[in-house]
Amino acid sequence: MSTPPAPAAALPIPHLRTRPVAVGHWRAFLAVARHLNFRAAAEELALTQSAVSRQIQALEDEVGVPLFLRHTRAVELTSAGGQLQRAVGPALERLDAAVRQVRLAAGRRSVAITTWASFASMWLIPHMEEFQRDNPDIDIRIDASDAIQDLETADVDLALRSSIPGHAGPGAQRLFGEQLAVVGSPWLLGSMPPIATPQDVARFTLIEAGDAHRMPYFEWITWRRWFSLHGLERLQPKRWLYFNYAQQIVQAALAGQGLALARMPLIAEILARGDLVEVLPGHRLDSPLVYWLVPGPRGAQRPEVQAFCAWLLLQAEATRRAMGEQAG
Repeated sequence: MSTPPAPAAALPIPHLRTRPVAVGHWRAFLAVARHLNFRAAAEELALTQSAVSRQIQALEDEVGVPLFLRHTRAVELTSAGGQLQRAVGPALERLDAAVRQVRLAAGRRSVAITTWASFASMWLIPHMEEFQRDNPDIDIRIDASDAIQDLETADVDLALRSSIPGHAGPGAQRLFGEQLAVVGSPWLLGSMPPIATPQDVARFTLIEAGDAHRMPYFEWITWRRWFSLHGLERLQPKRWLYFNYAQQIVQAALAGQGLALARMPLIAEILARGDLVEVLPGHRLDSPLVYWLVPGPRGAQRPEVQAFCAWLLLQAEATRRAMGEQAG
């Protein structure tokens, strides 16, 4: 009778380190993960390439697994490296944002706003003189970008956004809705026969957003939709003129380059000054978009942020009146 084999010896359990990893190691790790290049990471961190390499090696020793695959001409994240990048990146952003908030609290009072470029230049900045006059001790920083900032981690106190209802973000407060109006410069309109019917716009160059037809919500604010609402699907204008931003569209209309289908919240004061004239005022185009004030979670309780939000809501009320938007 054969003797049963002896049981295999159990594999030794590796010792797991529990001490915290130095923050500098994580910053080096994120820089290399961003660039997938040790030299570029070293330039970003103002360190030597060998110093960055030593930090990554020390981090891998601490974690216990490789975080990068080193090829001859490239660096690649391992699965463990990718997992840590997704976790560590947002954590360090929150840490940096908290440090900035502490520094701000110890220094000058300030409010940081994120919004998109056309809204900043056409609505927010023209209104801000009054707030700055009444609050000379509050600094204002505007981050104007089409990229949507994450208010949980970004170094901003509030966002001004446009979206359909239900998509603005937690705590969003409605500023105003949106209609589009056909507008042109006084001298352009004065140089042509009067516009009496929707068909008459075909005598002019028509200006609109070049990317509107590639973005679902913005299909609602195109000349083609305006034509369709008036039974003019086959209408062709003298020519088309396309721009990327609402500010460019309005600037072209102010320069007399054609008629624009412009966003009423952004041009209400321009119309009031007479720099642009609304034609066919009974033929405005309704939009599903709404403009919102979205407070961030960290700055909402600071008095300066509260003061700025209260001022914004008063400015929005004035814009609603100028547009003729009904209350409620």
